[in-house]
Amino acid sequence: MLAAVGGRDAMLERDYFSDSYSAARMRFRQAVQASGGRLTSHRNPATCRSESLGPDGLTTDVGMIGPAEAKRILVAQSATHGVEGFAGSGIEVGWLAMGMAGELPKDTALLLIHALNPHGFAMLSRVNENNVDLNRNFVDHGRPYPANPGYVELRNAICPRTWTPEALKAADARMDAYAKVHGAAALRAATSSGQYVDPEGVFHGGRKPTWSNHTLDQILRHHAGPASAVAIIDLHTGLGPSGYGEIMNGHQAGTDGYARVKDWFGGEATSNEEGSSSSAPITGDTLVGGLRALPRAKVTGITLEYGTFPLSEILRTIRADNWLRIHGELDSELGRSIKAEIRRAFYPDTDQWKRSVIARSVEVYRRMLAGLCRD
Repeated sequence: MLAAVGGRDAMLERDYFSDSYSAARMRFRQAVQASGGRLTSHRNPATCRSESLGPDGLTTDVGMIGPAEAKRILVAQSATHGVEGFAGSGIEVGWLAMGMAGELPKDTALLLIHALNPHGFAMLSRVNENNVDLNRNFVDHGRPYPANPGYVELRNAICPRTWTPEALKAADARMDAYAKVHGAAALRAATSSGQYVDPEGVFHGGRKPTWSNHTLDQILRHHAGPASAVAIIDLHTGLGPSGYGEIMNGHQAGTDGYARVKDWFGGEATSNEEGSSSSAPITGDTLVGGLRALPRAKVTGITLEYGTFPLSEILRTIRADNWLRIHGELDSELGRSIKAEIRRAFYPDTDQWKRSVIARSVEVYRRMLAGLCRD
């Protein structure tokens, strides 16, 4: 157990986490209200048949704790990649349940965005209702999209028409051959950096801003627009050692935001540009949206990425979920098996993993808050 925070006894870490999107939403709302925060909701127009949602349907919920016109705001958002919201929701609920909002200095607020991608959360998928990866969607859609010729070459191997051992063996052989010629990094970029040519494929960035894109912009402008300094934590799972929260510097090298993350976290902060991150280089992530929505604020953003299983297993589950969406049947035995596996891949659901997740999140929360209030 964690030590008591804010004069309250900490619950067991597992009590912060939920078994479904609906339960997570209810627990988050209750936690915000119990903390004296202000709660607002944004309803996603998409429909969902994975679970009973009640009259509210699919929502992105927002909790604001602290002054409405705070000069400094710490933001955390969960479920950018839907199914990863199990962990992100648990972190947000945990912070509130432990009374960590009581650590906010004067003129500082906490803004919690719960389930940015509620459809993916409810449907146990990383992508949204239109198969868009939100962390590739925040590009300038009025300009030419980044090219990914490797994906074009491998698209039929990444998602073969049939999901059988024989088909997967042949598909994996093609991908292995590509890696031998171009290198492992090139294969990883081809599969996961993002692509804008295949709306049905993996890591698709979309051809226009999504509902979640517009909603994040609206939330940040409304709640954080008056602030002069904003720190953003985007909560993710899947990459890196199991249970470890990697601090990924979301800014481009040479920018003030990049320098602040280095100052706040030193060499512990990883970067694609330095080659130290467990993530492939990507374009159009949510931090781009944050910078765009808050042009007058000093914005400092990180991704807090919790490892689960080896990368090969993670990519296999993403490919399987993509195949299920295009070719499979959700209600079949194979469909249910794929959904159970992607849930496990991004949410191991063990007490040890949850303890690690919560402990690291508390540490990063406090360090982000300290940096925010120092600069």
